[in-house]
Amino acid sequence: TLKQFLRRQQVLQLYRKILRAIREVLAEQDRRYLKEWAREEFRRNKDATEEDAIRMMITHGNMQLQELQRTLKLAKS
Repeated sequence: TLKQFLRRQQVLQLYRKILRAIREVLAEQDRRYLKEWAREEFRRNKDATEEDAIRMMITHGNMQLQELQRTLKLAKS
């Protein structure tokens, strides 16, 4: 359905944003760990179909992305 398509686009957009943020991590080992963590989280939840659960996971993912971005900003200053 259109709703599912749009939700999928949201999830993919979040995944790309997280990977872009991870590229800014200076330490190679940390970058690898975070990339694997992100992949595993998305892979683990790829079969989720319940709308409320998916919305909650997107919200949680956005909060984690913001936290990562804040941490990177602090590390650079």
